[in-house]
Amino acid sequence: MHRPLIETIEIGLTDFPPVKRTELDTLQVNLGYKCNMSCQHCHVSAGPHRKEMMSAETVELIFPVLKKRGIKTLDLTGGAPEMHEQFRDIVTRATAMGVQVIDRCNLTILFEEGYSDLAQFLANHGVEVVASMPCYSPENVDKQRGKGVFDKSIEALQKLHDLGYGKQGSGLALNLVYNPLGPSLPPNQQDLEFAYKRELKHLFGIEFNQLYTIANMPVNRFKSILLAKGKYHEYMSLLKTNFKQDNLSGLMCRSLVSVDWEGNLYDCDFNQQLGLSLAGEKVTHLGDLLADDINQDPVCVADHCYGCTAGQGSSCGGAL
Repeated sequence: MHRPLIETIEIGLTDFPPVKRTELDTLQVNLGYKCNMSCQHCHVSAGPHRKEMMSAETVELIFPVLKKRGIKTLDLTGGAPEMHEQFRDIVTRATAMGVQVIDRCNLTILFEEGYSDLAQFLANHGVEVVASMPCYSPENVDKQRGKGVFDKSIEALQKLHDLGYGKQGSGLALNLVYNPLGPSLPPNQQDLEFAYKRELKHLFGIEFNQLYTIANMPVNRFKSILLAKGKYHEYMSLLKTNFKQDNLSGLMCRSLVSVDWEGNLYDCDFNQQLGLSLAGEKVTHLGDLLADDINQDPVCVADHCYGCTAGQGSSCGGAL
């Protein structure tokens, strides 16, 4: 099976503490790297010209694995996962199985040609939307994600809100994601969430459920920016200095497995981008989960893992 090594990592050359898995409850599937945007903080370096997309044969493995392992959550990511031609079929089939589906949405996709009914589709199937919103100010959002993205994002949030997303009692979860603009740790998640809710409600009438603060990981596009500015070693020092032992118990890699567009398995989306395979030898591909589980297996760790354990901690579900 072809495993492209995007960055060269020397395994073992880290003092990050060992981590062991618990019980698998989330299957995070990267459907491909094609995206309608090219954000500077994107750790998968997604963009409009990327061609890597999951095959129909690999997609078909998702459903028996969900059933066999009793997995409760299917977390769809990319790129823009909605740009995969089987996205809607995956959502429909998974939700029919009683699996909670998460769509990691960049919001602007709702206004691309052919996606005008996407928001309604997501609402109809009770899909949880996790949307990138790095700030409630236009200047900061456009600086990180491109000119005009803030206005489109606000319009998309209002569209989702009109369908019930983020409203109390609707059952439609809308969670926003904050990334710092540069090489710094995210601020306190609870305080920032309060500010987001106040400003978005006051200025635009938008409500949402939770704000997830996520540290920028020193891999791929963001790492290249750090190196170009001579800030890489300074940022790594910041992450290591702020390491918190208590964050280890809440790491997402303990209960989640990441699947790349070819079906290869990794402990997290960041390890996927670094080509760091699961530590076990028997389970390497999505189809292998039909025969063997990975519970209690060790997690493959390296220096970038400090990004998840610094300060208040960081995961796909926000602070730890």
